[in-house]
Amino acid sequence: MKHTDVEARAVKEATRAGQAAPKGERGESGDWARAPERSNMLALRFIVFMALVCGRHVTRLLLPPIALYFLLFAPAQRRHIKRYLFRAIGPQAGWVDGFSLLHAFASTVLDRVYFLRGRLDLFKVSIEGNAPIDAEIARGRGAFLLGAHIGSFEVLGACKQQTHQCNLRLAMLMYPDNAQRITAVLNTIAVPELRPHVIALGRPHSMLALRDWLDGGGLGGMLADRTLPGSEDQPAHQRGNNIVLPFLGQPAVFNDGPFRLAALLRRKVFFMAGLYSGGARYDVRFDPLADFGEPACSPAEREARIRAAVEAYVARLEALCRAYPYNWFNFHDFWLEDAA
Repeated sequence: MKHTDVEARAVKEATRAGQAAPKGERGESGDWARAPERSNMLALRFIVFMALVCGRHVTRLLLPPIALYFLLFAPAQRRHIKRYLFRAIGPQAGWVDGFSLLHAFASTVLDRVYFLRGRLDLFKVSIEGNAPIDAEIARGRGAFLLGAHIGSFEVLGACKQQTHQCNLRLAMLMYPDNAQRITAVLNTIAVPELRPHVIALGRPHSMLALRDWLDGGGLGGMLADRTLPGSEDQPAHQRGNNIVLPFLGQPAVFNDGPFRLAALLRRKVFFMAGLYSGGARYDVRFDPLADFGEPACSPAEREARIRAAVEAYVARLEALCRAYPYNWFNFHDFWLEDAA
């Protein structure tokens, strides 16, 4: 298949992914936000119970069989993992790499319990690049933190404890209908000051709630490595445009909605990642991506700056996927190959 044919197919499927479809007709690649959870409430509660009662070292003994179970009995996710690892590591990637990726994912899910309980003493966390964000907080202006399904988001709470930023206010911008079970369980065990504040996307009041949060000096965190679901009657800043860019050697679809939102609200954008390095080690990284807080510019210049910000985001994500291949937990048909 020619490269141009691949791009054309990606554009076509991206258009479908951004449009609403009747219930029951949505595929996994087109609507990850409504994909069913592969979780069991009893099993989740048992894991949380083990984590709180038996401690981290004992509970981690459960992770290898859990990772092996999903590797053997989740064929769709196994197929997507294989494609990703081939591109991040190379054709030599095999079952051991797939197991390592799932084990790292299970490790970060378990560690969420301890981060939400404020048990930073169990981990070795290094933080890089947070000075510009501290400066924005000191100025009393909010900013956007754009991450991906890479590593752990909850480890960002360590920044508040480790840097003594008592005024750090972080809201997660997300579609709350996905992963409701595990979110509900973890919220019940989180200490109040570390319980994540969520601003639900795709709702009429979302824009006003986000603007008020940022105006109060809060930070808005969002994972921007999935095409946003939505319909054509949504505002452009919520739906965004789907852009095809090379990612790990293959054209992939990214949505510029988060960057349009930042441009509309005239805020700075930073890349964030809480990378799991094995054992009890995490590396938190922050990198500047764009500054939309400058004076108003022409529509053409604004479009160029949004495009440049998306390209910078994709380049940063690709570099981290190659450097930390077992940290990207986007177990979906990211390159839209199933649709073909």
